[in-house]
Amino acid sequence: MKSTTPAVILAALGFIFAAAPVHAEEYSWLVRARATYLNPADKSGPVGGTGASDRISVESRTIPELDISYFFSPNVAAELVLTYPQKHEVYLDGQPIGTFKHLPPTLLAQYHFQPDSQFSPYVGAGVNFTHLSSVKLLGGTGDLESNSVGLALQAGIDFNIDKRWSVNLDIKRLNIRSDVLAGGVKISDVKVDPTLVSLGVGYRF
Repeated sequence: MKSTTPAVILAALGFIFAAAPVHAEEYSWLVRARATYLNPADKSGPVGGTGASDRISVESRTIPELDISYFFSPNVAAELVLTYPQKHEVYLDGQPIGTFKHLPPTLLAQYHFQPDSQFSPYVGAGVNFTHLSSVKLLGGTGDLESNSVGLALQAGIDFNIDKRWSVNLDIKRLNIRSDVLAGGVKISDVKVDPTLVSLGVGYRF
């Protein structure tokens, strides 16, 4: 994504939060524990400089997720999505070429359409910051850019059991991209751009 995009997203988030009335009622905080299936789009460019024309792919996997939300009003909330660094296998033409870890905290502004209903759908948009580390590619000769910043989109629904407990189904799409380097020279680009499908339990307080 262009470097100006995160600034525009953050400005929009700030406008939404500033415009939202302060929600002084009980249960303004919501914490969720989710199991999340991460499915990369794998839209990498062809590999140059290695004699290969095949494309790099990243494995799909299920990861744990912790989410903290604050409700500025019954309809408007901010959500911070957290996990611990996740290790991924990387493949070239189906053959493993190494691993890396990524830590992808995401901040979203949400609008909840029917907050007082048993079934409460919502949508969200925000920014994802991914830190890449422990990169071991191409026998130690390959590397990735250390950070990726991109757009995050979200849609989900809460099934409210009572005023505190809920079951949640959530879908997110994140932009996570990095150049692949060998000896400091770009040989490909990886567009992980994962779709995340989550199922979890929430508690409000």
